[in-house]
Amino acid sequence: MDRLPELLLALPPALVLALVFLLPALEASTFLGLVVPGEIAVLVGGVLAHEGRLPLWAVAGAALAGAAVGDQAGYLVGRRYGRRLLDRVPRRLVGPGELRRALDLVRRRGALAVVLGRWVAALRALVPGLAGLSGIRQRTFTLANLTGGALWAVTVSVLGYLAGASYRLLERRLGLGGEALLAVVVVVVVFRVWRRRVAARRDG
Repeated sequence: MDRLPELLLALPPALVLALVFLLPALEASTFLGLVVPGEIAVLVGGVLAHEGRLPLWAVAGAALAGAAVGDQAGYLVGRRYGRRLLDRVPRRLVGPGELRRALDLVRRRGALAVVLGRWVAALRALVPGLAGLSGIRQRTFTLANLTGGALWAVTVSVLGYLAGASYRLLERRLGLGGEALLAVVVVVVVFRVWRRRVAARRDG
């Protein structure tokens, strides 16, 4: 995985741009994001834009298109196949407890979970399918998908552009930032559940 950015940088710019679309598109539709985060290709695309080998707008546009198409496909798969979707997730990568917590987050937060989930690699691969499984309306999901995808695509591609040759340091920090965001979301959900239970006991 550590050598992947270097391998991508050695590819022709047009092929990198295709991967900027393809990797985010496959994250949720095939669970590839559990193994290879799509943001790696977007960061590399931003680096190539910094070097003048690709237009920055093309990198951001390809990333947004891939993210939106892939997540929409993941949502439709989750809505149609329901529980069978969960059986396809490799247990060595995601445990049953994590799946239940992610599904609970989607059911409680709806569109907000879709937007926030785009910033954490594991959630990015799982949330669209879980959103379809949870019964979120397609229009609501699509709006959240486009909003989160646009913010993510522009931010990551611009960060790659600004980082230039320091992309590996940025990749590590972006990963840590995603883990921190996930931790904050989990803490907030747990706190709200605890507060509701305490209030219910008082009322009872």
